[in-house]
Amino acid sequence: MSELISPFVRSPLFGISISLLTFYAGSLLYKKTGSSLMNPLVLSMVMIIVLLLSFHISFDDYNRGGQFISFFLGPATVILAVPLYRKINLLKENVVPILAGISIGSVAGIVSIIVMCKIFGFDELISVSMIPKSVTTPIGIEISSQLGGLPSITVAAIVFTGVAGVLLGPAVCKLFRIDDKVAVGVAIGTSSHALGTTKAVELGETEGAMSGLAIGIAGLMTVFLAPLLAKLLM
Repeated sequence: MSELISPFVRSPLFGISISLLTFYAGSLLYKKTGSSLMNPLVLSMVMIIVLLLSFHISFDDYNRGGQFISFFLGPATVILAVPLYRKINLLKENVVPILAGISIGSVAGIVSIIVMCKIFGFDELISVSMIPKSVTTPIGIEISSQLGGLPSITVAAIVFTGVAGVLLGPAVCKLFRIDDKVAVGVAIGTSSHALGTTKAVELGETEGAMSGLAIGIAGLMTVFLAPLLAKLLM
């Protein structure tokens, strides 16, 4: 039996299969419970980690297929432009406050992580790796590489930030009585990128459209702001 399983584990089909199956299982649990804690992406990551550790399967074996799943991250992000197109008139009416909100949010995200890293005594390598935590993964990895950080830490910080946005974003908006749909979408997209946007889409089409817009603009701003602020503050 092990002779049959081993070639399958080392084939790209293995990584693709367990990625899709665990996400499907997570989606079923999310639909059944309706709880934000049962986010399909988070559940699928946990299940994959447990599976790899339990059966002593290396990450390289998984990633032969898992990398093909990652390839579709970029196209999936581009698709978020569809709800934005449907709300283009709303964007034109609120272009100044939207751009101002995304700009301030991007600066706050970078400055806050630098300050917290200093408070907790993290070294410079860890700090620069965590600076692009609020942008989508492809952009974050590139920024981290330019700053001399570790992409693996950057990815972990991005995922954690996205999960936090999914779990806490709507609650924080409710706590501070932010009920304007445009403001909610901009806040979630700027702070928690594509993963947070999946929650914004659930909240409504306007929230999803504004969150999708915020991903692109915040990513572009962070590309220029991160090196400058890192040099000034670190």
